[in-house]
Amino acid sequence: MGAAVVRLDDAAPSWGTIEVPAVLPGRTPVPLWWRMGAVPAVLLTSAAKVFGHRGRRFSRLVRLACCGRSLPPATRRQARYAVRAVRWASRVIPGRWACLEQSTAAAVLLAAVGRRAEWRHGVATDPVRLHAWIADPRGVPVEEPADTALYNPTYTPDGPGPAIEGRNGEVP
Repeated sequence: MGAAVVRLDDAAPSWGTIEVPAVLPGRTPVPLWWRMGAVPAVLLTSAAKVFGHRGRRFSRLVRLACCGRSLPPATRRQARYAVRAVRWASRVIPGRWACLEQSTAAAVLLAAVGRRAEWRHGVATDPVRLHAWIADPRGVPVEEPADTALYNPTYTPDGPGPAIEGRNGEVP
């Protein structure tokens, strides 16, 4: 029994949603030392998520995501490796481990190697949904699907950071 492939190239999304691929993306190579570094980053992020007052969970994870604020920005390749490594390491987490936790752990991993992550949190409408991700120094989402462009960044606590600010505090 074979599966039928239905192509809807000209169809517009309906009910405020977009079509989502039903096939998991293939595994992408990540250097071993990035994967090994992701394990403690995931454990630290898990601890920050679990321990403490439940109502302050988001603020704890945001503070943790901004731990490398004073460091130079990560290159796109470093950010890509960090996100991939965290996704690899987080496969064994038995609880909810979604974009907020993954992006925070990737930021921790980048801080551990002396680089700053550009952490973003945004909202999309119709239907309303939230998302967190890592962006490269130019603000382009790293290792995210194309529909991430639908999200408006509403919370960018790390901002451009001192590493790329101009002499007058202006971003070039």
